[in-house]
Amino acid sequence: MKIMRDHDGLDAGGGPSAPGTGRRFGEVILDVRSISLAFGGVKALSDISFDVREHEVRAIIGPNGAGKSSLLNCINGVYQPQQGTITFRGKLFHHMKSRQVAEMGIARTFQNLALFKGMSVLDNIMTGRNLRIKSNLLLQALRIGPAEREEIRHREYVERIIDFLEIQAFRKTPVGQLPYGLQKRVDLGRALAMEPQVLLLDEPMAGMNLEEKQDMCRFILDVNDEFGTTVVLIEHDMGVVMDISDRVVVLDYGRKIGDGAPEEVRANPDVIRAYLGTSH
Repeated sequence: MKIMRDHDGLDAGGGPSAPGTGRRFGEVILDVRSISLAFGGVKALSDISFDVREHEVRAIIGPNGAGKSSLLNCINGVYQPQQGTITFRGKLFHHMKSRQVAEMGIARTFQNLALFKGMSVLDNIMTGRNLRIKSNLLLQALRIGPAEREEIRHREYVERIIDFLEIQAFRKTPVGQLPYGLQKRVDLGRALAMEPQVLLLDEPMAGMNLEEKQDMCRFILDVNDEFGTTVVLIEHDMGVVMDISDRVVVLDYGRKIGDGAPEEVRANPDVIRAYLGTSH
């Protein structure tokens, strides 16, 4: 599968570029320094450091059990690391809850879907607007005055996301009745409804067939290019990672063993050993 982004017409000013692409990035938007996480005597992460620049697609890869999801859980406040710091847009945060992280502008999808299966596509994506709703619950229930106008604005925004993800035909369909690939698309839509600056995607293509993967790759690149959203991506499909990522960080047994452009990572002997068990 080959889905390569179009590098033409990108801003030629400011920030470093991805090697060989001419793509330009902004300043560091997310900086992870010396993160360590343990559960009892088991170390999940050991001294992990990497940064994410504005507007890039940053992949996190590694064999099963490498600590990838644990790392995302530290970034979005599900886990609290015992050591290290996380800085978002120059602001250092400690012991942040998931809601606080979301309010700062970091959204997350999960490997295992947590959609409301009995609710429609529209209503599932609307739940991503909760942080943006200002009216209290009573006014929302009565749908009067400012609350009604606010709901209309939020629904219009969600409808634009539905159009963007090409799921207009399913907008009133209960999510539980949709194929798995479309449910993944709804999950992405719900995260986009939060208007994130950084989007954390935990294996967004897991369990998909080739056609569904191609569609999801296209949407991720469009989110990055058209919305300007920075993407941090966990993915097992190495073809996908090499095609759409700007930089890749590699974990193995909770340690970082590689970091750089896809071509550099692919040629890294430590990465080859981790994935293939050999140094050929």
